[in-house]
Amino acid sequence: MDFSKLAEELIQHNEDMQRMRSERPQRIIDESTRGEGAVLRFVFDKDGEDVLPSEISKGIRISTARIAATLNSLEGKSLITRKIDPQDRRKILVQITDAGKEQAAKELAHLYEQTTNMLKHLGEHDAKEYVRIMKKFATMQRPSDNSMNNSNASDEADEKN
Repeated sequence: MDFSKLAEELIQHNEDMQRMRSERPQRIIDESTRGEGAVLRFVFDKDGEDVLPSEISKGIRISTARIAATLNSLEGKSLITRKIDPQDRRKILVQITDAGKEQAAKELAHLYEQTTNMLKHLGEHDAKEYVRIMKKFATMQRPSDNSMNNSNASDEADEKN
């Protein structure tokens, strides 16, 4: 197969998708994976445990400088608190507030609603294919995963299913 023509088509569609990023459903999904929504959800998912800013940075793959700015904003909105670690005064511990838990739950419900609507728009077959392909991309992009080099074996397995 000549993948270069397919690559050209994909690049064009990616450019179209970049232009769509400012539209409401995609913007909601993007915000949930980066920015305040992602940080808040990461801390929310820790179920009341103290979290280090560096853990958040690694967990959602955003620079520590961006995390610091985001935490400042969330703290200003009373959605998180920060305190000095009593065992190691060089470390800052982040914890979600009750208001932060409410906000995170509300944003998560809204994210599920928007994503569900997007998938409904695709239809059952295309929605399942979209999720399957996105899952494949996610596993290909893991640093410890060498599946980019083994994608043909994976393709053959997918074609059999």
